[in-house]
Amino acid sequence: MKEQYDLIIVGAGPIGLACAIEAKRNNLSYLLIEKGALTNSLYNYPLYMTFFSTAERLEIGEIPFSCISPKPGRQEALEYYRNIHKYFNFNLHLYEEVLDIHKTEVLNFDVKTSKNTYSSKNIVIATGFYDIPNLMHIEGEDLPKVHHYYKEAHPYSFQNVVVVGANNSSVDAALECYRKGANVTMVIRGSEFTHRLKYWVRPDIENRISEGSITAYFNSNVKQIEENSVTIETPNETISIENDTVLALTGYHPNFNFLQKSGIIINDDALKTPTYNPETMETNVDGLYLAGVVCGGMSTNLWFIENSRVHATQIITAILAKQKNFN
Repeated sequence: MKEQYDLIIVGAGPIGLACAIEAKRNNLSYLLIEKGALTNSLYNYPLYMTFFSTAERLEIGEIPFSCISPKPGRQEALEYYRNIHKYFNFNLHLYEEVLDIHKTEVLNFDVKTSKNTYSSKNIVIATGFYDIPNLMHIEGEDLPKVHHYYKEAHPYSFQNVVVVGANNSSVDAALECYRKGANVTMVIRGSEFTHRLKYWVRPDIENRISEGSITAYFNSNVKQIEENSVTIETPNETISIENDTVLALTGYHPNFNFLQKSGIIINDDALKTPTYNPETMETNVDGLYLAGVVCGGMSTNLWFIENSRVHATQIITAILAKQKNFN
């Protein structure tokens, strides 16, 4: 017979790790499963990304996060969360993808992965939102020169680069590419950058646009991408510009198909918010919980590390209360 865990946690990002910490501290048997590297989403962030949050707001398990500058970068965050695993020695399976979660009876789920099948009384899905990009759904988006993820600027040096988007990742990419010698054009659907833009970055991008170092088209959309050009619809006219690379940094969303296949009801609205109890984080499926950014549906800016760390305590408290009542 398969060993039955008290809890299986899907996703080993910071919030998944926080759930594992609480499970371990409360003597629950658990398994933490991650389809990629430890904190896989953070690993795939741009190399030189700086967090908006200060170090103490990224802490989990009451373990201090020490860094030189107030706002840590990607490398420091990876180091911190690696050390978290070293300290707690989690029951952790990396590079193993959860394919199916099936509730078989009260207090039992079968979890099928790319490598094995497990049994658990409870499940936490803490898979974040970074795996599936929001597509533009335009002709040419499938060309090899179009990228929905950005790592670093060097490959785009001395190239004609179009950056699509108005968020922090778009602005960071535009500024870094410009400073590595690229000819950068930004295409922004709205009339301004997002209000969530890092306050220390806003003056930089506005000044670069004002002086003409970076070209920006507001209230505009990319209409078509071709091998050597991009067609942009602006408020005044439709233009075509020479282009080598398109960085379509238009955001990402949770794996809604996976959530629905697991039995979770997704609200039928533009936000696609999954159904859960905000006090316990339990979904409409008894014993199946959500934690972290995945709770926000398309509102991926609603939850982040510093305000969803508490989900771990909420979930484990709910599981312990159920166990007590069941026994």
